[in-house]
Amino acid sequence: MSEEQKRKLEAQLWNVANVLRGRMHADEYRNYILGFIFYKYLSERLATYVDEKLLASEDFAFSEIDEGTKEGKQILEAVQKSTLEHLGFFLQPTQLFSYLVKKGRGEVNGEADFILEDLKAVLNTIEQTSSGTDSEDNFKGLFSDVDLSSNKLGNSEKEKNGIIVEVLSHLSEIDFKLEDTKSDLLGDAYEYLIGKFAAGAGKQAGEFYTPAQVSRLLSRIVTAGKQRIKTVYDPTCGSGSLLLRVSEYADVVDYYGQELNPTTHNLARMNMILHGVHFAHFDIRRGDTLTNDLHPDLKAEVIVANPPFSAKWKGEKDPVLAQDDRFIQYGRLAPSTKADYAFVTHMLYHLADNGAMAVVLPHGVLFRGAAEGQIRKYIVEKLNYLDTVIGLPANVFYGAGIPTTVCVFKKCRKADDDVLFIDASREFEKGKNQNNLLDKHIDKIFDTYVNRKEVEKYSHRAMLKEIKENDYNLNIPRYVDTFEEEEPIDISAVAIELKKLQSEEVDIQKQLAAFCEELGIGRPF
Repeated sequence: MSEEQKRKLEAQLWNVANVLRGRMHADEYRNYILGFIFYKYLSERLATYVDEKLLASEDFAFSEIDEGTKEGKQILEAVQKSTLEHLGFFLQPTQLFSYLVKKGRGEVNGEADFILEDLKAVLNTIEQTSSGTDSEDNFKGLFSDVDLSSNKLGNSEKEKNGIIVEVLSHLSEIDFKLEDTKSDLLGDAYEYLIGKFAAGAGKQAGEFYTPAQVSRLLSRIVTAGKQRIKTVYDPTCGSGSLLLRVSEYADVVDYYGQELNPTTHNLARMNMILHGVHFAHFDIRRGDTLTNDLHPDLKAEVIVANPPFSAKWKGEKDPVLAQDDRFIQYGRLAPSTKADYAFVTHMLYHLADNGAMAVVLPHGVLFRGAAEGQIRKYIVEKLNYLDTVIGLPANVFYGAGIPTTVCVFKKCRKADDDVLFIDASREFEKGKNQNNLLDKHIDKIFDTYVNRKEVEKYSHRAMLKEIKENDYNLNIPRYVDTFEEEEPIDISAVAIELKKLQSEEVDIQKQLAAFCEELGIGRPF
């Protein structure tokens, strides 16, 4: 997609959002816009599949099948069976997005332009047709956040209907080019909107979205040297953007994720389907990752994550967790007020022996003591899993101005391997509300990581002996000296400049005195 096409698409999408903006908070109209885009995609995907794969030899299209005739019903019965196997859902011709738009505009003969109830039925049908099939878990409750009864859409059913028709009409004018299998126009559109909503969501944004530049960095790191990845896992997957980013750098077979927030869980599943991931190749579950691990047997080749910073969890308050295989070997549990190392050890448990893991963490995990210090020491000294520590600039995450770090872990390290420290905290583009990592910054970090370069005031390879001497404190300034000497001050030159300024001050006072005398007013000095 060209930059011009991209800008046009983004403008169209934001115009759709404008219909609802002002009626409700961004968190709310986000659910409508993304939900309707998803419905449009499913509808067009279904029609395209049936026309090209099932009715290619026929002289009629899927949208032209008459549901009221015996012949039509027989055809649709056969079509439904096939689409459920390949797509995971089914819709009738009169439930297609294009049909509802026409009806809402009053363009269907003999039909009223009221589509509110029709739309409710359609969204329920998508879920119901998948019930009892292999796709059930991936479609169940997907549209639960699209509340068509909300008074925020309007005070009357007529007003609500009018708003919905307007939104769908705007969306109908956008061509997502589904016929082009190499195009990911729809995926780009979805990512754009998620990013826009995140930018306006403040602290809540971090719950569902990792900035694109950070997700690119993590994805490049974990895919270095790999062309194909069997399994990628994110235990706090948000909208799934970080999982999907990995596929930009390597072919991914299966995606696994878990997300606590039900709305965000829906976004992640939609995001997978919109990016063309078949329902058989992703497993996104909802639940608390730390207390209810829903992929207990998973060993992932690649793990990427941006867990909530220093979140609260049950920890030692729950005796079951103290005996959990994910945490028991470290001797201590992460403190109940800071779950950072609980997420880390959970991920290490699920990391395959040949796997790579990159996780965003608050800077404090590098040096905090007590239980966290003990866990950190065990990971470095006993397991030797820590590979690289990267310091990021402050304020690169939505709603979080604190400095952050990317920690890279591998299980296949040799005993004499060093730990690479990279201080990238000072290299960024300053933005109005948020600092940005540019491609050149990411390239430099990645090049340093892959080649394990030592760059003055930027990176250092620390042997385990050096880390031990620092009592397993991983604070980056202990290993990367970024101190810049100030230029020496010429005292004689300063004295001359001061004398000059004093002389100029005397002259200015004389001029002011003359002006005051001329005006007949007293001197201010």
